[in-house]
Amino acid sequence: MTDLRKLLSFNMKLHRKRLGLSQAKLAELIDVSDNHIALIETSRRFPSITMLEQLAAAMNIDVLELFSIKTIELSKKKELKNEILADIDQILSLRLLDEK
Repeated sequence: MTDLRKLLSFNMKLHRKRLGLSQAKLAELIDVSDNHIALIETSRRFPSITMLEQLAAAMNIDVLELFSIKTIELSKKKELKNEILADIDQILSLRLLDEK
């Protein structure tokens, strides 16, 4: 079973960062404290349905996107791709050093 708080936290941060919003700016958009946003993003607080609707509207997404597992899957794929590219880069750098 998926932990809804963690899922919300992940997706909220992902969409907020995609828009280039700070926690403070998102908080300002929905008229809450930036500490409240931080508590949600660290899975220590769960917002009301009204706040979920406000968060989604502020980030121009559907409320259901805040609970999408697909975004995690895509993010993990990108993370894995970046790790592989970093490994390849490191291997190539080491080989270039060995050739000198």
